[in-house]
Amino acid sequence: MAPLQRAESCTDIGFTLRRQFHKEDFRPHQREIIEAALSGHDVYVQAATSFGKSLCFQLPAVIDQGITIVVSPLLSLMINQVEALRAEGIDASSLNSNTPREERDRIQRDLETGHPKTRLLYVTPELCSGSRFRTTLQLVYRQKELARIAIDEAHCISEWGHDFRRDFKRLSWFRETFPDVPIMCLTATANALVRQDILKVLRLDAAPEKIKTFLMSPERGNLHLEIRYTKDEDDNRLSDFLTWIQGVYDRRRAEPRQSELARLRERIENVSGIIYTTSRGECESLAASLRDAGIGARPFHAKLPSEVKEDTLANWINNERGYDIIVATTAFGMGIDKDNVRFVVHWRLPKSFEGYYQEVGRAGRDGNAGYCFLYYSREDLERACRMIKSDAQMDANYQTRLKSLQALAQYCENISACRHASICKYFGEETIPECDFACDFHKDSDDLEERFLKGLASEEWVSTQAMQGTYDDYDDL
Repeated sequence: MAPLQRAESCTDIGFTLRRQFHKEDFRPHQREIIEAALSGHDVYVQAATSFGKSLCFQLPAVIDQGITIVVSPLLSLMINQVEALRAEGIDASSLNSNTPREERDRIQRDLETGHPKTRLLYVTPELCSGSRFRTTLQLVYRQKELARIAIDEAHCISEWGHDFRRDFKRLSWFRETFPDVPIMCLTATANALVRQDILKVLRLDAAPEKIKTFLMSPERGNLHLEIRYTKDEDDNRLSDFLTWIQGVYDRRRAEPRQSELARLRERIENVSGIIYTTSRGECESLAASLRDAGIGARPFHAKLPSEVKEDTLANWINNERGYDIIVATTAFGMGIDKDNVRFVVHWRLPKSFEGYYQEVGRAGRDGNAGYCFLYYSREDLERACRMIKSDAQMDANYQTRLKSLQALAQYCENISACRHASICKYFGEETIPECDFACDFHKDSDDLEERFLKGLASEEWVSTQAMQGTYDDYDDL
């Protein structure tokens, strides 16, 4: 079958950027990525969270003939991006387990014409395994209306291939069935091994001459990175955080303002943040404790009703009062277009180094300063290790997960190196930068050492304790 006809020239992409997306200029490397996509290449993009990866498949979808299928792992990501695209007059839809019947039937009828009006259709990896969807997509392909497959958060294929999204492993069907349709993979978190696995699973390694690879530095120099040490017998997370956030409020009030309205707007814009927990129970209780202390906090996890999650997300994105802080389980915020998140706090140790890096990347997407700190205890590490080991019989990839968690623990306990340099080293960056006093080591190495020595329980004591599980109701969104 002859390939789908593509844009002959990329000279109009700047005009499309300004007219359709209301952006004046491309960020570094965005233009080259978009031109490679419009030229029909497979594309692999690895870039930090603030890079603007979504534009790399959204803009070609506006220019190219046909429909772009976007495989996305999170419903909250779909909701946010589809609403933003529709606000710009772009015909975008999402198809997932929460799509209302009427909307689902409308999308299906559009696809079954063979010439869909929809420019971007966001789908889950589970949907891609369904026979009806596959049959319909083959019809669209035969009519030469399948422009591109974009796989967002592509690291899920390798890092979370078993316990996060099993159906990511089945996405090789796209290349096997549509050999001439370009595939774009996008992620912020993949080392060399994970990157090779992504290409192998998707069958993109079979034609290396067709693929264009763009690897950007993982460094986020505008983020201040800090580890705060604690232990079960003296757990001061809540009081410590309340002291910190109250200090933020006090500093904002003390600064001069042009008007009361400007003061209110600036206050809201400068305290918007995310707190990550590892369980739904703690997500609910922590949000309630913060509200009791006068802090506008809302929980967000998979078991909340869809309408509650949608309302919470919309109000948080729009900086509504009372929605300053989202207390969420792991994975919240992936792909969400909110650039004024000023802080990200990890209440518990994340399950992987990749997860930690991606989550801190939610802060400071506007290029302004963001503050990121992680409450680290060896008891939490022991709980996480035991949980991963308990899954060993069901998860063939548990050794990789355990290795990533241990690397994160080493990062937390390293008090003699720059946090930013450590992150870059983990992800294989050849040029290792050091920050401009944007981490706890460079800010005050003596204080860091003192907090480390005083704040943690001994490894010997932790190993003898029967850990109470805090990951019993862990979920992804």
